This record gives sequence, structure tokens and C-alpha cells, in this order.
Amino acid sequence: MEPGRLELVEQERVADLDQELWEGEDGDHSGWYCVGTDPFPCPARSCSFVAEFMTAAHLILVWEKRDDPTLLHHAQRAKEVGRNPRVVEYQRSFGPSASYYAWEAAGRPVHGVRRP
Repeated sequence: MEPGRLELVEQERVADLDQELWEGEDGDHSGWYCVGTDPFPCPARSCSFVAEFMTAAHLILVWEKRDDPTLLHHAQRAKEVGRNPRVVEYQRSFGPSASYYAWEAAGRPVHGVRRP
């Protein structure tokens, strides 16, 4: 047997999917929902980022529906650790966002600031 090989044929398409993943299909998640919390520091060593929303990879996680079961589950977990969660409508002024389900599909990256 010889080792397998991977050939990336559609480099541009992969880049397009990555951009859509982090910014939403139209570049804006306004009108979706997120979980606001009391401020809490990024748990990564030497990181000064302080979140006021549930985040992943320093992006605000958003859900399309206010009553999404995973949104409610994560709000409950935030309540259990004393972060005073509240479901709010996401606004672009809050900062960059990522769809919860797109984040999950990407393997749940947890730290780092995505730069344009």
C-alpha cells in the first residue's frame, strides 16, 4: 500500500466557504439572536480579550431563532456558572459573529481572532 494523497483542486471555493462561515451568507447576522452575558475574560493564557456575549474564536455565536434548543442550552450553562445570560437580538455593532451551526461544522475552533 502507498500513502494517500490529497489534492486541493478548488482553492478559491474553499476560501469562499470559509469567508461565508465566519461572516454569514450575506455578511451580516443582524436580526439573529445571541446570548449576552456579564463580561468574562478569554480563558486562553496571555489573552486580554473580554467577552460580553457567548463567543467562540472571539466571534459572537448567533442563532437564527430565539428559541433554538442549543441557544437555550448554552444560555442555561452560562447561568449555571454565574454569567447572568440574556437572549438578545444580535446587532452588527456588537462585533463579528459566527453562526453556531457553522462554527460547530468547522470543528468548534475555540481561540484566536479572525482577521479580515
